[in-house]
Amino acid sequence: MADYILSCCSTADLTKEHFEARDIKYICFHYKLNGVDYADDLGQSIPFEEFYQRMDSGEDTQTSQVNVSEYLEYFTKFLEEGKDILHLSLSSGISGSFNAATNAAKIAKERYPERKIYIVDSLAASSGFGLLVDKMADLRDGGMGIDELRDWTEANKRRLHHWFFSSDLKFFIKGGRVSKTSGTIGTILGICPLLNVDCEGHLTARAKIRSKKKVIQEIVKRMEENADDGLDYSGKCYISQSACVEDAKEVAKLIEERFTKLDGKVIINYVGTTIGSHTGPGTVALFFWGKERVD
Repeated sequence: MADYILSCCSTADLTKEHFEARDIKYICFHYKLNGVDYADDLGQSIPFEEFYQRMDSGEDTQTSQVNVSEYLEYFTKFLEEGKDILHLSLSSGISGSFNAATNAAKIAKERYPERKIYIVDSLAASSGFGLLVDKMADLRDGGMGIDELRDWTEANKRRLHHWFFSSDLKFFIKGGRVSKTSGTIGTILGICPLLNVDCEGHLTARAKIRSKKKVIQEIVKRMEENADDGLDYSGKCYISQSACVEDAKEVAKLIEERFTKLDGKVIINYVGTTIGSHTGPGTVALFFWGKERVD
């Protein structure tokens, strides 16, 4: 067993069972649904289907990241056990959690100077963040020490690809990411925006595809173009979805047909309540390893 803790936060959008099976510790973000506070606890407090149904019916959502004092309390319990910590944060391109974790680590380091506390900006989100920390668990279990794993993660994190689309523009309009006029026209025309996470960890629009059928084909094409070894890709592949599991299954089916050397089946998770509060229902996101993101 490794002599350090591998840690992340709930926005890695893996299941509770997955985190526990891989011995990955996590801390929960927070959200409000219709003014009531909840922990983003992987669907334990409110099942994901209920969460998205309530969003779709008009209930408001708000999110908040883990603050410095919460991180400090979370880190301290491991440090008191004599463990070092390697913590992977949600992308700094979409959240301030990396800064909060870094500031908490500085305070903790003053209190426990003999311990190592490393905070790594994942430049990733949702189950892409999850795919990265899952690979880190593989390397840890293979005997990689905390310093080497920290260095490996910094060197390889931009090889993790995120491509996603939305078939429902309502929450893109509500959040101001799409203007009301453009969103209305896009909805009428059946436009599905295709986005990815760029090299700095920001969400970036890449294309506007007309029809769900075409955007499903396009997202698989992006994997063909960018995955390690193309159609001979032999790594893991994750998908996350927000109340559109049939669309996610269609993407997974195409991938499993075309990429015959995959490491296991495509794993489908939910987009969690933190990220889902901003995307709303109707988002499918695809994650895989490939060439380094440079834009």
